[in-house]
Amino acid sequence: MQNLRKKFPVLNQCIYANTASAGLLSEDLMEWRQGHDLDFLIGGSEMKNKSFAHMPEIKKTVGKFFNCKAENVALVPNFTLGFNLLLEGLPKDKKVLLVNKDYPSVNWPFETRDFSREYVDADEHMEENIHKKVKNGNIDVMALSLVQWVNGVRIDFDFLKDLKKEFPNLIIMADGTQFLGTEAFDFEESGIDILGASSYKWLLAGYGNGFYLVKDGVMDQFDLKGIGNGSVNNDASKRNSITFCKFLEPGHLDSLNFGSLEFAINFLDEIGLENVQAQLEKLSKRALTVFSELDLLEQAITKRKQHSTIFNIKGNEKLFNKLSEENIVASPRGGGIRLSFHFYNTEEEIDVIATLLKRWSSK
Repeated sequence: MQNLRKKFPVLNQCIYANTASAGLLSEDLMEWRQGHDLDFLIGGSEMKNKSFAHMPEIKKTVGKFFNCKAENVALVPNFTLGFNLLLEGLPKDKKVLLVNKDYPSVNWPFETRDFSREYVDADEHMEENIHKKVKNGNIDVMALSLVQWVNGVRIDFDFLKDLKKEFPNLIIMADGTQFLGTEAFDFEESGIDILGASSYKWLLAGYGNGFYLVKDGVMDQFDLKGIGNGSVNNDASKRNSITFCKFLEPGHLDSLNFGSLEFAINFLDEIGLENVQAQLEKLSKRALTVFSELDLLEQAITKRKQHSTIFNIKGNEKLFNKLSEENIVASPRGGGIRLSFHFYNTEEEIDVIATLLKRWSSK
């Protein structure tokens, strides 16, 4: 992992604890993107037509990486646009279970469409409370982030799998933006029916690309309305035979952005997600230990069995500014300071942050 740090020049200037906001651009991806645009400069529409024809291969790459059939992969500019397209096709009589303070792009689309809703908190009892709500509340749809954006609480994946088995008619929709890219994930084996993600965070693919993975069994629950020339790949004869995922692709798909997604997935595949996961588990354990010792974490975080590498520590604007002055890049979120660590971070960096926080608290 130390050698990989060289591919991310930003790390020479700061301690970058902000992947939950934006994953870093690698030198390798930058070089690929420069080559892409040089080809476009020289080749014009001929180059672009070849790139458009390559989109099915990108879907295969995404599908293979997450174990999802290529035809059940939809390429979207970001999670939010795809989610809104999906909800336009979801009957409004569905009762929905959401997580309080989840990412706005998960909750707001339901709230502004006036779905009947129930909520649970992202705390140490989250799974238990979800089960109670689903069992007692006639819940039709559950939508949540796999990892919460403010405090890093991660849903128990075995729980989701068991929940789907117990309640097979429950539609489980998930945002994987703060999770995918941190460890291997098998979509077909998961309890999730629809999984979407933007790829600019932990997948390190840059902005403007994302995707949805969809199980066959849930498609008939939606009556999708999004449609355009992209839905038929410029072939008007397919107007009446549009597949589910093509309703999520009504416009053209940009070869720079989705080529970046393909490049980033291959990059992570070469590193090995098992190696990424091992590094993140070390970082999560170290951060949980040192921030707990300084009493900087919510009790709900310290009591959970497993946690991500996103941490929200107690701190105000003054503390945030102090961290910034020490070239520590983080984000103010939820009334605290969010620190997030990817494989290019080190345990030593976490110790540096902890040492500073301890020194400042003693003054």
